[in-house]
Amino acid sequence: MTRYFSRDKVYYFRRVLTNPADAFYEIRHREQGSIPLALITVFIFCLCYTFNNILSGFVVNLTDPRTVNGLVDLQSIFVIYMLFCIGNWSITCLMEGEGRLRDIMTVTGYAILPLIITTIPAIIISNVLAANEEVFYSIIIGFGVAWTALLILIGIMTVHNYTLLKTVITLFLTLVAMLLIIFLALLLYDLLNQVFIFFQSVYTELILRG
Repeated sequence: MTRYFSRDKVYYFRRVLTNPADAFYEIRHREQGSIPLALITVFIFCLCYTFNNILSGFVVNLTDPRTVNGLVDLQSIFVIYMLFCIGNWSITCLMEGEGRLRDIMTVTGYAILPLIITTIPAIIISNVLAANEEVFYSIIIGFGVAWTALLILIGIMTVHNYTLLKTVITLFLTLVAMLLIIFLALLLYDLLNQVFIFFQSVYTELILRG
């Protein structure tokens, strides 16, 4: 447990925010990152996302809090997170990337931290905004999204030892890979469903004839 939750591992959250290039380099080459901490960060963001949909002021919240399902949010965000990591790993394996799947999972998890940092004050501020002041909420959330996107860009570029242009191309291809994985998963699901229906029909026919 100490290996994954040591003080040094937690310290790298601050390093990622203040000096991301060096922090991601050390995560890749000196094993300073922690996948469990990255997954916990994703989980905390899931909670923040759910709380944002439930607790945000009515001025900015277009979601009916009664329809919010925290478990669905948790599953959806983790699926997107894993799709991104697997998609990026599959693409970078073909483009001479140096990063391992664990490195991609770690830097992506750590890069989500700004979304947590900005979502909490955004929820608080949203409850005191007037009808024409929702722009302040949007600025805070937009800043968190931009900060996270920048950290992901730096993280992917660092762990794979890519140039900026190659990183941008890789991220675009990662999105394509994510869509392809979803398509193949749906195709496999439909195929398995058809096989199940076929065998169910055969079984029913045998029972009726017997």
